[in-house]
Amino acid sequence: MIRLGIDTGGTYTDAVLLDDAGEVLAAAKAPTTRDDLARGIGAAVRRVIDDLARDPIRGVGPDGIGLVGLSTTLATNAVVEGRGGRVGLLLTGFDARSMDRAGLRAALAGGPWAVLAGGHDAHGLEHQPLDETAAAESIREMSHAVDAFAVTARFAVRNPAHELRLAEMVRDLSALPCTMSHELSARLDAPRRAVTTVLNARLVALVTRLLEAAHGLMRELAIDAPLMVVRGDGSLMRADLARLRPVETILSGPAASVVGAAALAGIPDALVADVGGTTTDMALLEAGRPRLDPKGALVGGHRTMVEAIELRTLGLGGDSATGRDSRNRLTLGPGRDLPLSLLAHDVPDVVAVLHRQQQRTRASIHDGRFAVLVQHPPGIDGRSRERLLALLASGPVDLETLIEREHLERPLRRLVERGHALLAGFTPSDAAHCAGLQHTWSHDAARIGAELEARKGWMDAASGTQHRADPDAFVEAVLALARKLTARALATTACSEDDEVWLDAPAVDAALDGRDDPAALLGVALKLARPVVAVGGPARIFYPQAVARLGTELVLPPHFDVCNAIGAVTGDVVRRQEAVILQVTENRYAVQLGDDRIESDDLAMVTEHTRRHLQATVVEAFRLAGGADADVTLVATDRKAVLDGGRSYLAERRVVATARGRPAPPSVRREER
Repeated sequence: MIRLGIDTGGTYTDAVLLDDAGEVLAAAKAPTTRDDLARGIGAAVRRVIDDLARDPIRGVGPDGIGLVGLSTTLATNAVVEGRGGRVGLLLTGFDARSMDRAGLRAALAGGPWAVLAGGHDAHGLEHQPLDETAAAESIREMSHAVDAFAVTARFAVRNPAHELRLAEMVRDLSALPCTMSHELSARLDAPRRAVTTVLNARLVALVTRLLEAAHGLMRELAIDAPLMVVRGDGSLMRADLARLRPVETILSGPAASVVGAAALAGIPDALVADVGGTTTDMALLEAGRPRLDPKGALVGGHRTMVEAIELRTLGLGGDSATGRDSRNRLTLGPGRDLPLSLLAHDVPDVVAVLHRQQQRTRASIHDGRFAVLVQHPPGIDGRSRERLLALLASGPVDLETLIEREHLERPLRRLVERGHALLAGFTPSDAAHCAGLQHTWSHDAARIGAELEARKGWMDAASGTQHRADPDAFVEAVLALARKLTARALATTACSEDDEVWLDAPAVDAALDGRDDPAALLGVALKLARPVVAVGGPARIFYPQAVARLGTELVLPPHFDVCNAIGAVTGDVVRRQEAVILQVTENRYAVQLGDDRIESDDLAMVTEHTRRHLQATVVEAFRLAGGADADVTLVATDRKAVLDGGRSYLAERRVVATARGRPAPPSVRREER
């Protein structure tokens, strides 16, 4: 069976075809089309299919593809950028102050909300009847102004009856999608559960459009195979489940990267670094699986209850913007610029503008800088913005024209902040072209860009020496800084330290910088206890020197530049179900299992009922997620409390069932349909 893996990144969309043994049969890249992700996906997929069809030995057409996997940045980017549908929130058993907890009001983004009487207590018993009259009135009023509903009831994880009833009312009165909090998480902390529920409801329409486009492409290319989507923990789920739970695809791309790195490198324990155009994501691989964040995914400032990999993200990539700080020291990132070499590759006329700037005797701060319109924003807001859009409509425009001559800096900044325009300038990718480490785009544009930047001058942070007009030295300074920041991020990730002050000690800083100061009385050698698996396009440029400074092994696996797409079809299907057994009175235990409440003074009997229920429900959830032949594990953890006098009692027994296995083969999926 041939597997097709797809990854939509910030700069490129990757596609790969793998055989049953995991060998890459074909790989391709296409620019990510942010205004319509389907176009970039289609371009990459068509290339790998055409490549394989032309192979005289393996010539296979689309009908040979048995599984399609997709990892996407869509959910993550939408949350970070505040995009998505308008959501109506129904809170049951809360008070209005709950809106100011856990960032719930910010997550709702101005959508309507209502607090309704109802909810349960910590033991799953009804605290107050649900006010169905008020609920019906709120649903009718909101349904004209929202795209979806989110429902969170107090202690719904102990008894979901009120959430289920509210969702039924939403379906009857509005026919709009409705997300219930107990379906997304079995954990307490209702405000954070409400945040996760709201974000899920906001994402339903966006992710649905992407999946419909992917299915449309598959029909067009005659690919009759199941479509799976990567979750934030690196596992896979069916596309129809992803439509209902799109919030689970937050951090999908980085998770696919870690899974793909594990598959390619064959190393069970490592530090994985995925360097892309805009960011570098780092995660720990343990026993062949990514370490999960026990607190839940953090994205766009929202701490969710989504199971996701424990990730450290650094604003450093091949497209990181170069700049200077207040002391004229060179900086990289966290912002992103379109590389000059890529801009000139797409628009060759840019080279002529760079030549004109090069021929001037006086350097300008705006030399080698351009603005590019990505998509036309909705509406026109003022004459300045109208003038700016008119100038950008015909192609890239140098910043000197826009800022010095047209005085359009403020409207340009707003366009860039909202993602409608990009700035272009010298980046590490350009430095790599100058140094002969990359040959993808325009070498001429990169070289002239280095000369223009060198004329502006910069200070060497280590020696305090001011440099000017030496393009080779500038190129080396950019690459050296990228490698130092990479080494620093690896060290911080390995130590799980948020406080990086210790890295600023002069001896440690020198070690990260790769400097050998013969006058120093103290030298430091750093040693990372795990190998580093580096993947992503710029990995070969940044990592050999950075990892050498940490005294460990670097693994650049084959096809490291399309690792995310490989991870999109090499992960397992994983589902978890859990239940909590509570001691409700002395020697009396209770647990809510679906619609049934089990209560007894026999803890062993309650535990056995719970295990059987979870065994059945997790296998069914696994099947619905697209898995076959589940391997199920059950783990029970007790939490005890101590009374006055030192006597302890069982506060709760949490039973967690995990089902893991491979995606079901196409024949099983067709039987289910």
